[in-house]
Amino acid sequence: MALKKIIEVLDLCRDFKVGGETVHALRGVNFEIEQGEFVTIMGSSGSGKSTLLNVLGCLDTPTSGEYRLDGISVRSMNKNQRADIRNRKIGFVFQSYNLLPKTTALENVELPLLYNPSLTSSQRRQRAMEALYKVGLADRVAHRSNQMSGGQQQRVAIARALVNEPVLILADEATGNLDSRTSYEILSLFQDLHREGRTIVFVTHNPELSGFSSRNIVLKDGRVIEDRLNPDIRCAKTVLESLPKEENPL
Repeated sequence: MALKKIIEVLDLCRDFKVGGETVHALRGVNFEIEQGEFVTIMGSSGSGKSTLLNVLGCLDTPTSGEYRLDGISVRSMNKNQRADIRNRKIGFVFQSYNLLPKTTALENVELPLLYNPSLTSSQRRQRAMEALYKVGLADRVAHRSNQMSGGQQQRVAIARALVNEPVLILADEATGNLDSRTSYEILSLFQDLHREGRTIVFVTHNPELSGFSSRNIVLKDGRVIEDRLNPDIRCAKTVLESLPKEENPL
């Protein structure tokens, strides 16, 4: 049985006007991502990676071409419609965590559920607790962001991304602010989510991270120059166990 297509990108182009010139940030990008894939999207500065991320995250629309998220065409949507599909279909994880600083882990994770009128406050709390338990933070629910390490804050961000049961987790340089040990802890968590069947798109400029995903897409000058499956996926837990013990985990 064919797997469900979560992302369909068809001849995607995105142009920007800069002064009197037109910058072609994306030039006819094509790919599909099926349910349960863990895909790394890589590219150096200026490759079109950030522009593609904004389109995939329904933060921007293409100049031409088509983008379908979970079978729904995004290009013709207005701003409010895009905001709605973002909240229902996508869980975001950012490099800078984007947590509210004086708010507890539980309250941060509950935030996306506030836009769901079908849930009671006790249901929101229960789902947020379950998400925090899943990322290993059951003992940190009442801690505020400034009372947690970078790795713990990123786990809160991942729990927040999971709480709405999205069809897609979209991670933007999600290990960029973390030390090596904590980066592998977070990568290990993403691999656990992948094994559960989650669809993950991990956008990064770090080529080393491509070894931990099931597929790699590389951009250059607004075009896909490589799209290949990873036949030998590295295990982040194994790498973590091999790190020197004198490094203190966060």
